Amino acid sequence: MEPRELGRSGLKVSALGLGCMGMTHAYFPKPDWQAMVSLLRTAVERGVTFFDTAEIYGPFTNEELLGEALAPVRDQVVIATKFGFRVDAMPGVDSRPEHIRAVAHASLRRLKIDTIDLLYQHRPDPEVPIEDVAGTVKDLIREGKVKHFGLSEANAQTIRRAHAIQPVTALQSEYSLWTRELDDEILPLLEELGIGLVPFSPLGRGYLTGQMNESTSLDPADFRAGLPRFTPEARKANAALVDLLKGVAQRHDATPAQVALAWLLAKKPWIVPIPGTTKLHRLDENLAATRLHLSAADAQAIESAAAQIQIHGARYPEALQKMVGR
Repeated sequence: MEPRELGRSGLKVSALGLGCMGMTHAYFPKPDWQAMVSLLRTAVERGVTFFDTAEIYGPFTNEELLGEALAPVRDQVVIATKFGFRVDAMPGVDSRPEHIRAVAHASLRRLKIDTIDLLYQHRPDPEVPIEDVAGTVKDLIREGKVKHFGLSEANAQTIRRAHAIQPVTALQSEYSLWTRELDDEILPLLEELGIGLVPFSPLGRGYLTGQMNESTSLDPADFRAGLPRFTPEARKANAALVDLLKGVAQRHDATPAQVALAWLLAKKPWIVPIPGTTKLHRLDENLAATRLHLSAADAQAIESAAAQIQIHGARYPEALQKMVGR
């Protein structure tokens, strides 16, 4: 797999990373631990070098999983993790400098590593100036505990202010053909500042694969069961976007998921999606998207057609939505 550089940071990773949240958190039924260890190691064998986790996933168990699975190949991979949510009071946030330090040291221990390759603020904390956050991570970088600084779901002003203190390597935010809020302001800003974009949920939490419809049953404990965009009514209304992807996929001898990922890869050379999966055949399907080279005209045609489709349902319930774009 061809590597990509996140912005102008010098950090090079595989063109597709692997989002690991669903291996221990949010989606049900939860997979077998050893099966996930095997999947993670197979991903490395397939050329994946970029792995995404966070202390809140589990909580804690996701980092422990990666620590076990990736220890034998530590020198081949880039591991990103996050601070900023309160484990004891979700969905509360806490980016006080002392908390950032405590989380970073605990993450190092669970991940069995000496340095965190990329440390994100998981969500902006309105009670802590972003300059204090960036300054704390800057100190951790000076101390050799962290290599690169990232933000997640931050607005343009927050990104600029943070970047002025400590260069931001990557912004991780939801971005896909059905979540396009970054287009007008954030993408141009990232290009200006030389910051990479790491889209999470690039397959719409599974919806854009074409494997779900309004009749698909979700476990009540499944994170998606509480999202407005995943009500049966919203899933039915949003089928037009999946139909678009299916049509393009047929013309390219591909799958809807591969088209959705290839569109992101064609958009900018500094975009690195991190689709998650717990299944080997889905991992292979996703990785094959790197071989589906859409022309600029193809990508623009998909984008223009998708823009004509109204997406129904908010990304998050109100309490979580308030944390986005601060």
